[in-house]
Amino acid sequence: MIIEPGELLAKIDSPADLRQLSEDQLLQVCQELRQFIIDNVSIYGGHFGASLGVVEMTVALHYVFNTPYDQLVWDVGHQAYGHKILTGRRDVFHTNRKLNGISGFPKRKESECDAFGVGHSSTSISAALGMAMASQYKKEFDRHHIAVIGDGSMTAGMAFEALNHAGATDADLLVVLNDNCMSIDPNVGALKEYLTDITTSRTYNKVRDEIWNILGKISKFGPNAQQIASKVESGIKATLLKQSNLFESLKFRYFGPIDGHDVNHLALVLNDLKKIPGPKILHCVTVKGKGFALAEKEQTKWHAPGLFDKVTGEIYKVHHTTPQPPKYQDVFGHTLLEMAEQNPKIMGVTPAMPSGSSMNIMMAAMPDRALDVGIAEQHAVTFSAGLATQGLVPFCNIYSSFMQRGYDQVVHDVCLQNLHVVFTLDRAGFAGADGQTHHGSYDIAYMRCLPNMVVSSPMNEQELRNLMFTASQEGMGPFTIRYPRGEGVMPEWRTPLEAIEVGKGRVIQEGEEVAILTIGHIGNYAVEVCQNLKLDGLRPGHYDMRFAKPLDEKMLHHIFQKYDKVLTVEDGCLQGGFGSAVLEFMADHGYTAQVKRLGIPDMIVEHGSQMELHRLCGFDPAGIELAVRELMDVTVRV
Repeated sequence: MIIEPGELLAKIDSPADLRQLSEDQLLQVCQELRQFIIDNVSIYGGHFGASLGVVEMTVALHYVFNTPYDQLVWDVGHQAYGHKILTGRRDVFHTNRKLNGISGFPKRKESECDAFGVGHSSTSISAALGMAMASQYKKEFDRHHIAVIGDGSMTAGMAFEALNHAGATDADLLVVLNDNCMSIDPNVGALKEYLTDITTSRTYNKVRDEIWNILGKISKFGPNAQQIASKVESGIKATLLKQSNLFESLKFRYFGPIDGHDVNHLALVLNDLKKIPGPKILHCVTVKGKGFALAEKEQTKWHAPGLFDKVTGEIYKVHHTTPQPPKYQDVFGHTLLEMAEQNPKIMGVTPAMPSGSSMNIMMAAMPDRALDVGIAEQHAVTFSAGLATQGLVPFCNIYSSFMQRGYDQVVHDVCLQNLHVVFTLDRAGFAGADGQTHHGSYDIAYMRCLPNMVVSSPMNEQELRNLMFTASQEGMGPFTIRYPRGEGVMPEWRTPLEAIEVGKGRVIQEGEEVAILTIGHIGNYAVEVCQNLKLDGLRPGHYDMRFAKPLDEKMLHHIFQKYDKVLTVEDGCLQGGFGSAVLEFMADHGYTAQVKRLGIPDMIVEHGSQMELHRLCGFDPAGIELAVRELMDVTVRV
């Protein structure tokens, strides 16, 4: 089903088309754009509330600035659906986040209007500053550079590093602060309180209006207009507006807060700011989910709700007649609380993902022991290290791809000091429709090379619980547990907690000729394969290794002495991953088996469902079975 756009939106194939409209038509464009997003996401899925909240901002930015020559950089990208629709992708928007369709995030190779590829937060100011300074170097003095960043993303250290650098330059950089008090979950920390103080200050808003009255008439003042406005603005702020000191102390000209949903006023203000040189910040107050009442009311729930009825707001769910396996993240959340009730040393730490990681379960029961530190992975790791030095056992839950942002801290602050920090890496393997920026492809490789680090992955919910319990025991050091997005395989998952011997694998079945070595949830595919092969009288061995480091060397000696053909399967990168660890063992001990490795190849894998991507990379059940049959030199059964 293709959604038909509104009358004006149907005529906009590029920002240049938008700029042909009159200012009086912008409100209608916003209404049509918002409805087009609602219509499409309700049927095809995707992120929702963030893009609705910046419809007016998106229209105003493309209307005022000469994009794509003027470079517009979005932060994270959840809010860029309107941008994609206005920049030539309206007619293919229904393919958003689908295999071989457009990406859910800005992507340079997809459009010249996507000035920078994003997916992780807090990169926009750094990227836009680099572009601005490159334009200075190339003497492109008519080119503008805009970074749109949410107040949640502004909590990350990288954003402050960029502000600090930009303030010491004269680069033509405009930072648009989208302030809605939300990332996926409600924002936390002092910055949120600071911005709230600004937006609710009567004195501030009264003076702000006076400033805008002056700045709005700049073009009529003559050659000294900017100098006059600057003196008036700085004088008033210095005496009355203590709230403005944060950004202005970093040498940014601060403007706002203004209503981020008044498209005509936004266009007026942005036109004025085009004439003001140097680094500046425009503070826009918006509502996440604007224009869809339920999304405004329950913003976390409607961040990415799945398919829904756009009229009633009912979110479609599959109803099962039998108990279903839980999501791994929920098993983590409930198990962490269960363990914390038994062990007063256990703490929970998450960088702005309490609902995504299910840390919110412990936060609700023990708010003093489960802590959201904001979008700040580096801080989350070193903060956890600090807790560990005092004898506590922090479970630092970070999405696998986000863990990359805190890697130096894992090395320097945790592993070198051999501190007892448990890293639970959610969304390991393919993240599905979120695509290349969110795939957890590399964690086995980048964690197993570190001294003192244990690297493990559960095949099911019981194993996740037991690995968590094992990782919490006295005498442990750095410990990684990786698990995928989505459901497990055990409807009855509340099994007794048992400690596992670190580095000890499991024999799923002994076999003949070929040994299948798996790690993590992907081992369930191998169970299915072994059942299929049994119909043809074939019986490969299957071993759930559980640990990529340390390896179960006793089991590996048994495998290489018994089998001359070995297949390794992992949902991580082949370079340096679990299969590489097995090859290293084989070489170190002089074995000469034929080894085939299945996993994520040395390529950037795009977005699609998890099964589609597993199939693409050849380690879905059919791919595993094909590999086993090829090793056994047995024809594939039709």
